[in-house]
Amino acid sequence: MTLARPTRARHVVLWMTVAVYMLTYMDRVVLAAATPDMRKELGFDLITMGRIAAAFQLSYALFQVPGGLLGDKLGPRRALPLIVIWWSAFTSMTALAGTATVMIAVRFLFGIGEAGAFPIATRSLSRWMLAAERGYAQGITHAGSRLGSAITPPIVAWLILHYGWRVPFWVFGALGLVWAVAWYLYYRDSPDEHAGVNAAELDLIHAGGAVRKSVPTKVPWGQILSSPTMLFLCPMYFCYNYCLQVYIVWYPTYLRESRGMTLTEMGFYASLPLLAGTAGDLLGGWCSDRVLKRTSNINLARRWVAIAGFLVCAAATVPAALTSNVQLSVICSSIAFFALEWTVGVSWAVPLDIGGDFSGSISAFMNMCGNLGGTLSSFALGYMVTLWGWNVPFLVTGGLTAFAALLYLKIDASRRIA
Repeated sequence: MTLARPTRARHVVLWMTVAVYMLTYMDRVVLAAATPDMRKELGFDLITMGRIAAAFQLSYALFQVPGGLLGDKLGPRRALPLIVIWWSAFTSMTALAGTATVMIAVRFLFGIGEAGAFPIATRSLSRWMLAAERGYAQGITHAGSRLGSAITPPIVAWLILHYGWRVPFWVFGALGLVWAVAWYLYYRDSPDEHAGVNAAELDLIHAGGAVRKSVPTKVPWGQILSSPTMLFLCPMYFCYNYCLQVYIVWYPTYLRESRGMTLTEMGFYASLPLLAGTAGDLLGGWCSDRVLKRTSNINLARRWVAIAGFLVCAAATVPAALTSNVQLSVICSSIAFFALEWTVGVSWAVPLDIGGDFSGSISAFMNMCGNLGGTLSSFALGYMVTLWGWNVPFLVTGGLTAFAALLYLKIDASRRIA
């Protein structure tokens, strides 16, 4: 008698999660890619655009924990489609905003919806993914977000050339509605409840260290907030996200206004660092899991893999900012962003390592702190460029990534919370 082969429903769940990560960043990058044309029509200066970007980052940060709690309360099957429909509606409504005040309000409401995406998605994987697949799973999901970022600028540039800057917001908003229906029909909050999971895959999932379905309990916030790992994990992610937003929000504008590129050139060159970041996401998480499998040393797998990425990013940022050669600048920026994204799958694996069934709340708090850094980045960059030019914001990111490497020395993924 031969044993049945394990089904692969968990891989379908993973790829659907990758798709929603792609949507989150595609909907953000639409604004970044459309910014120069919006500014021409609506008369917004860089400082005003910084406030618009900061409005999203602020609500995105403030609603991380409520979003994670929503996922814990409703379960990912219901919570994720709900918030995707919400933010997709406000993606489309961005096209209707004609004043800075309305634009700020719409982007703030857009951020409320997107805030729950990563915590709830992390929660959705906690019962499905094996422990030895977590770094790869977090790497590939974040790679999906960066791939979404990379393919969006040329699509938006084409749509703007043919239909104007408002149409991309309607197109990308509609994609979210399609995903929400597909997720609700396929996903289940536990693999035990999924008709497509056979006994062999269920045994594999349970034996591999995935979180078992349990009776809901209160989130142990006292233990979470007093955890030494969290005390260093959160400021590390603050530094990471500050740097991330410089590339996600401002890089297309930088290429057009500082490097003198046309819309078509920007659509191509703005994609290169983001494509490099996609590879960084995949390889960083994969490398972390390989080290864990070979050594069974979780801190070697998480801590030192991430430190290497942050240090390379810091080293590549300086020539990217200071060289006068446009192509060399883009190459160095691509190396820097590859290395920055090398760290992200590792960082999001840590909440799964230490949090178990509370990983949604833990990752929400980490991401809240990270996006406070993103808020500061979005708000401050317009002022920095106005006062000191475009080099200073990028050099600041180099310093912050070096500091993040130091913080990682104190992050202990072996110390579970609760």
